[in-house]
Amino acid sequence: MKVPGFITPNTLTVTRILLIPGGVYVLFLDGGDNPTFQILAWTIFFLLGLTDILDGRWARKSNRITALGTFLDPVADKALIGSAMISLSIQGRFPWWITILILSREIGITIFRLLVIKDGVIPASKGGKIKTLMQNFGVGFFMLPFPSWLEWFRVSFISVAIILTITTAYDYVKVWRKSSLE
Repeated sequence: MKVPGFITPNTLTVTRILLIPGGVYVLFLDGGDNPTFQILAWTIFFLLGLTDILDGRWARKSNRITALGTFLDPVADKALIGSAMISLSIQGRFPWWITILILSREIGITIFRLLVIKDGVIPASKGGKIKTLMQNFGVGFFMLPFPSWLEWFRVSFISVAIILTITTAYDYVKVWRKSSLE
C-alpha cells in the first residue's frame, strides 16, 4: 500500500497525541464502571500504543528518522501513559503514588533531555522501550474489568514497570554523563 507523501512517521506520532483525549473520554463513559467501555478504552489505548511501534519501524525502514520524531515519540508515549494513569487514579482504580512516581520520572527525564539537547538528542534505549511497553501493559491491565483473583497479575506487571522506570532514568543520566565527559 502506497502512503501519500505528506503522511510521515511524525504525522502518525502527532495523530497519536491528538487521539489520546478520545481514549480518556471513553474511559470515563458511564462513570468508568461499565465493563464494555473499559474494554473499549483499553482497545483505544492499545491501538494508540501500537502506533508507537509502527511509527518507529516506519521511520527506520524509510530512513525518515528526525530529531523532531526522536523527541516527539517519547513525548507521545508519556502523554498516552500519563493520561491513562491520571484518569484511572481519579476513578480510584489505580494508585496515585504510582502515577506520581512514574510521571515524575517521565517529566524529569523529558526536561533533562531538553536541557542536554545541545549535546545531541538522547534516543530511547532498549531498556526505555521495554519500560514503556511494561508501563502500557501494566496500566492497561488496570483499565480492564479483571476479577479480583487476577490482581496479582496487574500488580506483577506494574511492579516490573516501576523497577524499569527507576532504573532507566538512572541509565539516561549515566549515558549522558559518560558522553559529556568524553
